[in-house]
Amino acid sequence: MFKNFIHRITDLTHIHHRAAFVDVPERTKAADSAFLKLARERYSCRSFSAKPVPDSAIAQIAEAARIAPTAANKQPVHIWVLRSPEALEKVKTASQYIYDAPVVFAVGFRQADAWVRKYDGKNGAEIDSAIVGSHIMLEAADLGLGCVWVGSFDPAALAAQFPQFEGYEISALFPVGWPSSDAAPSPNHTKRAAQDDFCTEL
Repeated sequence: MFKNFIHRITDLTHIHHRAAFVDVPERTKAADSAFLKLARERYSCRSFSAKPVPDSAIAQIAEAARIAPTAANKQPVHIWVLRSPEALEKVKTASQYIYDAPVVFAVGFRQADAWVRKYDGKNGAEIDSAIVGSHIMLEAADLGLGCVWVGSFDPAALAAQFPQFEGYEISALFPVGWPSSDAAPSPNHTKRAAQDDFCTEL
């Protein structure tokens, strides 16, 4: 009788423990945040439809780029929105990886305007431009648009076609548009290092 009573008390304690959600972290995996979900789902889009990108979307992407953090808030970065037929034809002479996107964002940086690390003279301009580029990609994805980071281009050809870039080094091009019906992530998209190999806690 006494043993049965103890057994019942143990069961009640266990039920209370579950009902109070004390052991939820042990039983469930935390859901992705909205940002982590966006980061998981975005991919490098290499096939775009002919549907125009609204001015409002272009403005939102440009604003996301503008408010990107830069070292000491120096902002040694400038972006150009290439969307006229003439500009798009020009950029195609410098890179074969535009994929007929209706808009291309060009990101450039100027080292003379950047923060410099005093210990070794490391210039932060190119890092700042990469942060700006990341904002462009993520905002495009949040708007449902496709985007791809293009680093394969001929800098000399680009400079010849766009004198407006003078004084800046172009770090990347970002074709942006609505994904076509056959757009899909590349086979390499999900290849990631295991978290234990990628991250070390000290």
